[in-house]
Amino acid sequence: MASAAEQLAANLNVEAFSKATELHKRLIFTLVAMIVYRIGCYIPIPGIDIAAFSQAFQGQAKGILGMFNMFSGGAVQRMAVFSLNVMPYISASIIVQLLGTVYPPWEKLRKEGGEAGRKQLNQYTRYLTVVLALFQSFGIAMGLQSSGGIVDHPGLFFTVCTVATLTGGTLFLMWLGEQITSRGVGNGVSLIIFAGIVATFPRYLQQMFSLARTGSMNGGALVLILAMIIAVTMAIVFMERSQRRLLVQYPKRQVGNRMFGGDTSFLPLKINTSGVIPPIFASSLLLLPATVMGFLVNANLPGWAQWLPGAVGQLQHGRPAFILLYGALIVFFCFFYTSVVFNPEDTAENLRKYGGFMPGIKPGKRTAEYLDFVLTRLTVIGALYIAAVCLLPEFMIGYYNASYAFGGTSVLIVVSVTMDTVTQIQSHLLAHQYEGLIKRSKLRGMRGR
Repeated sequence: MASAAEQLAANLNVEAFSKATELHKRLIFTLVAMIVYRIGCYIPIPGIDIAAFSQAFQGQAKGILGMFNMFSGGAVQRMAVFSLNVMPYISASIIVQLLGTVYPPWEKLRKEGGEAGRKQLNQYTRYLTVVLALFQSFGIAMGLQSSGGIVDHPGLFFTVCTVATLTGGTLFLMWLGEQITSRGVGNGVSLIIFAGIVATFPRYLQQMFSLARTGSMNGGALVLILAMIIAVTMAIVFMERSQRRLLVQYPKRQVGNRMFGGDTSFLPLKINTSGVIPPIFASSLLLLPATVMGFLVNANLPGWAQWLPGAVGQLQHGRPAFILLYGALIVFFCFFYTSVVFNPEDTAENLRKYGGFMPGIKPGKRTAEYLDFVLTRLTVIGALYIAAVCLLPEFMIGYYNASYAFGGTSVLIVVSVTMDTVTQIQSHLLAHQYEGLIKRSKLRGMRGR
């Protein structure tokens, strides 16, 4: 027999959506926030020559700046006020999360602090975001001034204005993401990155069709790339929805004359526990040397360093060295980040604390060993899946000159955020239907009196 939640989900339709006025307000707020974000991606920082910067950017389009430009929806190419996007906030969140597993005071806040501890860690994340944004914006200001012809009036005033503008843009997006999470449909920061990636798709599609029309790209290659995008999207949907469900039982206990417990539930373990963090980390590490070397292309390197440009040139999208190292780093970060976000010992202890156990496995250490056994094998499958999703587009980029926007990381982010957003909308619809059922039951109770 279907549960009440499953029955409600089966009854979700256009009529139910039309009556959910609270959801309408959340969707409108999210849409307005996305429009504000996209407007900021077209407002350049003061004091630079946009044409000169765009020309200089073309030489770095395949480096780490190209990846940041994709995540920011083209804001980096325009050197807009939102050029840093929410990347400092994401970096700060990852750093705080990692320190929360190795730094004892923060580990205590994470495990025992409850809601207050979570808020304190979120505050530390905001502080660290400011520090990272200041550091990155200062580096951008110095880099722009060192490139001749880009800055109209180099000096201290330009540096201060650039640092204040870029840092303020990141903090505004951080606040906007939190507002979308609380007043919109949720997943605020993820939706901002999602909007940036999706905004670049039409332009890259137009470029690909133009290449096919002029003969620079084979028509068969264009069809193959589009088919690959569809196949990768379907594979991501299937794998992200897949999970291993471990049976958990709770023993019966008697309180007075009543029996409690005896329930069964499932502990779901996702195949891809690490999410999109491994490909982002891997591509950032590999593209950083190419970006640094791009800025030193006109510098006089010493004799012993003359081999660096050729070696670093192999660490670009589509090159064999990049593909091999990219796959190896993705697998490494999948295991590393999974070990950070999921602790079998903590999960086993929580199950034991609440009286839960897995059939045939002793609570405590044996349960932790079993969870680690299952999670390791799931991570092997997840790492191979992430590596395949991210490496297949690399072959397309290398052999067919496809756009970086259709890389595995971008498609993975778009599909994952879309699925999470749909789940959030369904949750709001279910909550609306529950409220309607409660109101109707109260009216019936009052009439029965």
